[in-house]
Amino acid sequence: MAHIAYLVSSAKQIELSDGTLHPTGYFAEEALKPYERFLAAGHEVTVITPDGAAPTADPYGLEHFFHYPEEDQDFFASVTRTFHHDPDDIRITLHHTTELGLMAGRRIVRRLTERGTDPGEAHQLVSRAARLAWRRDRPLADVMVAEDLHGGLSRRDLLAETEALEDDARALAAARRDRLASFPRFRAPVALSSLGDGQLAAFDAVFAPGGHGPMVDLADNRDVARLIAVLHTRRAPIAALCHGPALLLSAPEREDGQWLFDGYRMTCFTDEEEDQTVPGRLGLPWYVDTALKNAGAVFDDGPSAWVSHVVVDRELITGQNPASTEATADALLKALAV
Repeated sequence: MAHIAYLVSSAKQIELSDGTLHPTGYFAEEALKPYERFLAAGHEVTVITPDGAAPTADPYGLEHFFHYPEEDQDFFASVTRTFHHDPDDIRITLHHTTELGLMAGRRIVRRLTERGTDPGEAHQLVSRAARLAWRRDRPLADVMVAEDLHGGLSRRDLLAETEALEDDARALAAARRDRLASFPRFRAPVALSSLGDGQLAAFDAVFAPGGHGPMVDLADNRDVARLIAVLHTRRAPIAALCHGPALLLSAPEREDGQWLFDGYRMTCFTDEEEDQTVPGRLGLPWYVDTALKNAGAVFDDGPSAWVSHVVVDRELITGQNPASTEATADALLKALAV
């Protein structure tokens, strides 16, 4: 059994580039899934915030489109693979997954098969329509009707499946929010500032979930620097997800004056992905991607935005985005097992 420092931002607001304050916190899915995974694996998990204040779930991270059921996300991936021969040329944006109804493909295929359409044919119909919707920036239901790819379903039928998906996603987001609120350790975390170096040395790893909160209180924090230095000296795993790698910016310098992680391969929420978020469009004062590169990171992002991508270099484990949540947690579990 390992002892994991579960380092969560307690920030509730982030200052935008125009000086206004915007609500922030941690992303619910990124905090919940790894936490439950680590406990299920038998590890001891201590929830820590920089100041001991209870962390807050980012309202933006509770939007339904960040909580589509996994079976719908997996099916969507099987559809997007048909868009282009080269996966590197498939650019999926948040707009595609949230506003065009493409994520409802699995449910539309199910409705078609219930009407007697062969499952393979149903998948082909939806994939052809989804590819056109992606290229033309049009809603999936509109394309299926206009291009006679509906298999006998009415536009109302198609929209009903999209609405059912969104209802399920909202219910899942609410369930995750409530589950996190039920954890006593999230309601009363340990203050990182209260821990001495000897207590920090008792941890076998650190994991930091994302949300824009880490940009506020983990990126320039002397206590985070102490934790990183202790773990780095022992070559203990340092894992961070999405915006969580902002904590690496607190790392101290080496004896040669270079950043502690200079030359390490790593990833995080990319500038491309950030430009598609609400805070990114409103104007953030800095981006984690660019800041890590400027610090000396060898940046390694995935083949496209919003796909799962994890990078492991020595003791450092980083995940790119919310889609990388499970893979990042599993990479830390694997490192602890080794």
